[in-house]
Order: sequence, then structure tokens, then C-alpha cells
Amino acid sequence: MTDSLAELLDERRHLIDVATWLFGSETAADQVVQETYRRWYALTDPERAAITRPRAWLTRVAGGICLELLSSGTPHPAPLTRKTPPPRSGHVPPLRHDHVSLRFAAACSAGDAPALRAVLAPDVLVVSDGGGKIRAPLGPTHGPDAVARYLSRLVAGIEVCAEPVNGRTGLVLRQDGRAVAVVSVSVAATDVTAVWIVLNPDKLEGWHRP
Repeated sequence: MTDSLAELLDERRHLIDVATWLFGSETAADQVVQETYRRWYALTDPERAAITRPRAWLTRVAGGICLELLSSGTPHPAPLTRKTPPPRSGHVPPLRHDHVSLRFAAACSAGDAPALRAVLAPDVLVVSDGGGKIRAPLGPTHGPDAVARYLSRLVAGIEVCAEPVNGRTGLVLRQDGRAVAVVSVSVAATDVTAVWIVLNPDKLEGWHRP
């Protein structure tokens, strides 16, 4: 089952706390966590599926990386990067795009999977960019049923706000005033055809509330 965004954020905070406790530096700890997630994504799909408690596995790996670095005298691992394709632009009038986006936002905010399915195109896909700093699906999720389940689970316990994103109505997800995801959508006719979710905390700093 997909973890909620709140659970994934708590997981990342836990890993940073573990690494900070060992290193005494949150900057170095952030790099340890990034390397931890890199090793998670380096596993094959069957290997990841066989891990019944990802948080425990990630904690062990993060602790192991810290011990490796401390014993070698290396301050922290080299930064890693990961790119996600930019959102596709929809060829629909802005007002129609905004209307569909607001329906989508309302369904997400309510955690209403049937309402989400109703606004999703038959060939809809969702792509998530965790930047290697938070667990996110490696590839797209396809189809209205799978996308609705993924999104309704992801936003559980998170504030959903409809706000301008890239010049069109999108979503900003916040927890205690801090942005934890920014969502843009592509629209055709009256349906959402693609959902693009930025989860990478490095890209969200400008979206936090004062």
C-alpha cells in the first residue's frame, strides 16, 4: 500500500534525526539520507517488494552509511541529483483548465477517490519527483483507478490548497504551514490527463507560508 505523504515526511525526518545524532550536522545528515534513498532505488522491484518494513530497512542503511563515513573520516557523501521531465502544457482555455483543476483539488482535499476518478482521463498518469530525498514511485502510475488510490492515500492528513503553479491553477500541499509538495496538472477537454508532483524538499522552499 502507498504510504501517505505525512508518513513519508515523518520517515525522512526520522532518518535525518538518526544521521544528525551520529554526525552532529543536519547538512551532512541530509546527504546521508539522500544516499540512503539512492540505495533504496538501486534495489530491483522484487527486492523492494520483499521489504515489509521499509522504514526499518532505511534506518539500518542510514546508520550503516554513517558508520562507514565516520570510520573512513569522510565528512559526508557527494551530493546526488535526479531530474523529472517538465509538465506537458495542455491546449485548453485557461478558464476550463482552472475549472477542471479546482474539481481535482476539491476531490484531493476531501480524499474522495470516486470523485477523483470522475475527473481523471482514462489514460491519466501521475509522475512524482522525490529528488532522491523522499520515497516516491520510480515510474509513472497509470490509469484512473490506480492514480485515484495513490493520490487519495498520499494526501491523507495534509492541507490541500489550490494555488497558481506555472501560471495555471495547481495544488500546494502543506503540513504546519510548510510546503511538502507542489502539484501541476495537464488537462484535455474536461479531464485531468497528467499529474506532476514535486516532493523534493530542495524545490519547495519558496512555497512555505511565512
